[in-house]
Amino acid sequence: MALHLIKLCVGVESLDDLRAWRTERAKGGHPPIVHTRQTPKRAAEILDGGSLYWVIKGSVLVRQRILKIETLETGGRSRCEILLDEDLIQTAPQPRRPFQGWRYFEAKDVPPDLGGEGGAEAMPQELARQLRELGAW
Repeated sequence: MALHLIKLCVGVESLDDLRAWRTERAKGGHPPIVHTRQTPKRAAEILDGGSLYWVIKGSVLVRQRILKIETLETGGRSRCEILLDEDLIQTAPQPRRPFQGWRYFEAKDVPPDLGGEGGAEAMPQELARQLRELGAW
């Protein structure tokens, strides 16, 4: 069973903002890479089908498959680059409290992907947020 990562999507207000930002970066020839200070020690498990789940404004809303994890050494310092798939896969909203860095995200805890015609992905994010706050979703 694959292991996943979860990370805050800082500076992004909505899923549409993330899509627009990724589109602009792709136009400039920048691949979808996340830079972190720490390399996951369980990288082999993550690379076995894992994804990076993005927390946007207090909820997990989207994921991207992790394609590669690489540790780079520069000037006596190391950093990690996580290469992601271009596709943004929308998930069922799942509330999350703020945290720093990334965390491991077990397969049993991940929200399901959204899909299908007329599904919840068609619901405006603000309405979905209000329903979650009311406990109706």
